[in-house]
Amino acid sequence: MSLTSALNTAQSIFNNTGTQSSVVSNNISNAGNKDYVRRQAMLTTSLNGAQVVKIDRAQEDALLRQYLKTSSQDSAQQALLGGLEDLKSIMGGNDYETSPSTYLGVFQQKLQAFRTTPGSTVAAQGAITAAQDVANSLNNASQSVQDVRASADKQIATDVETLNTLLSQFEEANNAVKTATASGADASGALDEREKALKQISKIVGVSATTRDNNDMVLSTPDGTILFETVPRTVTFKSQDIYTASTVGNSVYIDGVALPLGSGSTTTGMGSLQSLLQVRDDIAPNFQKQLDEIARGLVSIFKEDNSSGTPAYVPGLFTWSGGTVDTGGTAVAGMASTITVSSRVITSQGGDPMRLRDGGINATGVVVNTTGESGYTDELDRLYTALGSDMDFDPATGTTVGFDATTGIDSNVSIMEYATNSLGWLEQYRSNATTAAENTSAALSRSDEAYSNETGVNLDEELTLLLDIEQSYKAATKILNAVDEMLKSLLDIAS
Repeated sequence: MSLTSALNTAQSIFNNTGTQSSVVSNNISNAGNKDYVRRQAMLTTSLNGAQVVKIDRAQEDALLRQYLKTSSQDSAQQALLGGLEDLKSIMGGNDYETSPSTYLGVFQQKLQAFRTTPGSTVAAQGAITAAQDVANSLNNASQSVQDVRASADKQIATDVETLNTLLSQFEEANNAVKTATASGADASGALDEREKALKQISKIVGVSATTRDNNDMVLSTPDGTILFETVPRTVTFKSQDIYTASTVGNSVYIDGVALPLGSGSTTTGMGSLQSLLQVRDDIAPNFQKQLDEIARGLVSIFKEDNSSGTPAYVPGLFTWSGGTVDTGGTAVAGMASTITVSSRVITSQGGDPMRLRDGGINATGVVVNTTGESGYTDELDRLYTALGSDMDFDPATGTTVGFDATTGIDSNVSIMEYATNSLGWLEQYRSNATTAAENTSAALSRSDEAYSNETGVNLDEELTLLLDIEQSYKAATKILNAVDEMLKSLLDIAS
């Protein structure tokens, strides 16, 4: 080897180790950055020795696709579970102590006590107070359900705004990737930024990524709606501040296409948006419908014959803003929010609680205890029995209409069973969603770990590589020292 060749070799080693140590140092400094993908200086050999030809990024497309999928699934499931937990809290938590079902049970007991002592004003007042608690629980639960819907609506608006911001960031990073790729420059930093935005997008909406020429990327939702192609597609949503039982929430539109809501306790939704739509437009409204059916059942059970003849029945103990007795088999939207106990039995409002025993609670209702007997129990017996019997809206025909069959629970039951089944429906939904959330969380953890193992920074490996680079550097210095000694010897000979 000539001295010139030796010097060239040493210089090549110094250049390579400089680049390699820079790459390794950058890897080490980003060891804790989950959005950083490991780099490696790739060497090739030629007649002039080894040289760094490019900085390679540890990209794993298959693992990234799996991560994006599990990220969307977990985000959707967690959002669904959050909504269900909010609904459960309305009922008082694990014991459901503030649920209409609990208050109905107390009311049934108080009504039984009044049957036992029909002449007791204290017993009558106890039954009326318990009835007021039932009505209040339905009012409060109904309002809280609508608050859950409004909260979901607000979160949808926030997520849509975030999604549009992320798509703009994705566009900027994607343009940087295309520019670097076209010019042959290192696109690693821009690729990291693009992937970071992509991961965050996957938490909001399901996303599929397709790479085209020049490292350009196209994004679409699982149903094929384009989310990004050269430029971001517009994601729009009009939020509503106030929700009632009859309020229909607005859709989220991606490039003019409505985003479908998820379904089921193991939601089919991908990303938080679809699950928030599911809570707002499916689960909460259905639970509201169940509350409305309980209210409708109470008004119907405690109805009175109308002394004026038309309509046949009028509200008795329980009334509502509509002021009628609905005899159909369909829920009346918002009935639970306005149900009240008639003022004609509330002492503080000038009423007489004994009307519950005697009838005539409604101004036009028929008085059944016409002689005012203190031991009269026929009406109380009828009402108590009705609480435990299947719903019957037409005693004359004996037809059991039952509750609205579209509420997702058994409709041909007593009001006590229906209220209990409503809680069971919510708890079963929540329990299944909890199990599913645990599974999606575990799947995401595995995907994250697998992707991190392949693309993340391993400090042990980087430090080992740094030692190898150090050895290469030492070898180059030895060559340089040897050349220096040879040159000195030649100069000594020449002199």
